[in-house]
Amino acid sequence: MNTTTRSARPQARPDTSGSRVSGGRGGRGVPLPPAVSGIRREFDSIAGSLSYYLAAPEGATDARPLLLIHSVNAAASAYEVGPIYEHYARQRPVYALELPGFGFSARREIRYTPRLMTDAIHAMVGEIRRLHGAAPIDVLALSLGCEFLARAAQEAPTSFASLALISPTGFDQRGAIAGPVGSTRGMPLLHGFFTVPLWSRRVFELLTSRPSIRFFLEKTWGSKEIDEGALEYSWLTTHQPGARFAPYDFVSGYLFSRDISRIYQALQMPVWMAHGVRGDFVDYRAAPAFARKPNWKVVSLPTGALPHFEMPGEFIRRYDVFLDTAAASR
Repeated sequence: MNTTTRSARPQARPDTSGSRVSGGRGGRGVPLPPAVSGIRREFDSIAGSLSYYLAAPEGATDARPLLLIHSVNAAASAYEVGPIYEHYARQRPVYALELPGFGFSARREIRYTPRLMTDAIHAMVGEIRRLHGAAPIDVLALSLGCEFLARAAQEAPTSFASLALISPTGFDQRGAIAGPVGSTRGMPLLHGFFTVPLWSRRVFELLTSRPSIRFFLEKTWGSKEIDEGALEYSWLTTHQPGARFAPYDFVSGYLFSRDISRIYQALQMPVWMAHGVRGDFVDYRAAPAFARKPNWKVVSLPTGALPHFEMPGEFIRRYDVFLDTAAASR
């Protein structure tokens, strides 16, 4: 296991003048700094080598651990959960997993699937249980990461005390259709186009230029007022060896589950779902049906898809209320 100690989140424009971060997978001369503060560790798993960040304040080691899972996109990283991680790092053990194909986790040239990502979450839960015991934990995920979390929770419900789904996928009109068990929305022809050796790297470079990343972040925020640190870290993490492999499976549909509605419906633990009302990720027409379920709490905030960046105080307040209610119901 490799352990690297860090002390602070990267600034809006991380320093790239020094040598590569120890344990990193930097490429094209671009070092990758830590996405959040605390300790970074790596361990081998069925999903490959996985990296995670850990912060455990003194005197709070017996508190229930909180696991955070970032989204999946061309430039996904643990930076996306940074405000939540840094807040709870002062109160309880908090972990931020880097999914396969992202951050310092292995970026192998393989097929990235919901099964692989779900196995990574199971492995991370196992790592937390090794460090803290077998009590169930609280877990929060973003966007497509919510689908993997929900599947893991449906498969191993006793491992999860509560789930928080932030701007989850699978609640639009398309996601409301329950497909065959284990099926995905993979499009082989589209994936084949992206992976043609003649232009595969060049296409990814165009998709992950600073102007392109800013364009997609503005769609996520629903505003031109984005977090500039997210832009810079997105550029850095997409300029590492193997950075295009998982994103190409993402844009080709292989990481979207066609049976996710069935998975969401099966969840029995307390679930908090929060989403914004601006930007390109606002189709939650299937959400009202879940809001009527006794174990679900669905809220909307006047933000884009990452409300914890725009309204961190209100986001944390509402999440804390949910956690307190979930704890009282056990």
